[in-house]
Amino acid sequence: METSTLQSYETSATKLRQALSSLTEADLHTQPQPAWNSGSWTIQQVVLHIVDTDLVLTDRMKRVIAEDNPTLLAFDEQKWTAALLYEHQSAANALEMLDLNHRQMSAIFHHLPPSAFERFGTHNTAGKKTLADLIAFAVTHMDHHVKFIHAKRIKMGKEMW
Repeated sequence: METSTLQSYETSATKLRQALSSLTEADLHTQPQPAWNSGSWTIQQVVLHIVDTDLVLTDRMKRVIAEDNPTLLAFDEQKWTAALLYEHQSAANALEMLDLNHRQMSAIFHHLPPSAFERFGTHNTAGKKTLADLIAFAVTHMDHHVKFIHAKRIKMGKEMW
């Protein structure tokens, strides 16, 4: 497993924290306009989606580490966003959970033998996924959504730089 990917995973909560810096509760809940081309979710919904996805990925990673070829289940992000009341949860608490989760998982990763990153599970819709695949996906998923947060900030006149 590439050290840079593990480092990106370990520090990705910092990227999200920076993307949210100086935003108010009202900013987090601002509904994007279609012309913004930055997705239909509020920043609040994006944050909660990132964290829920991260927790699902953590479950998958732990299964791959501990079990032989476990089944890794898909989930419907649209249904989760609607049913889990993302607008009524705390983005700050979610961010803390993400940070703690990544620190815990990173501690595990640093003690695994290189062969552990080739262990795999079978995703019910995407097929075989190694531990390395899951970690890389967690990093790219975060980067993908942080870009949308920055795009929304720009459209709200809250750009960071």
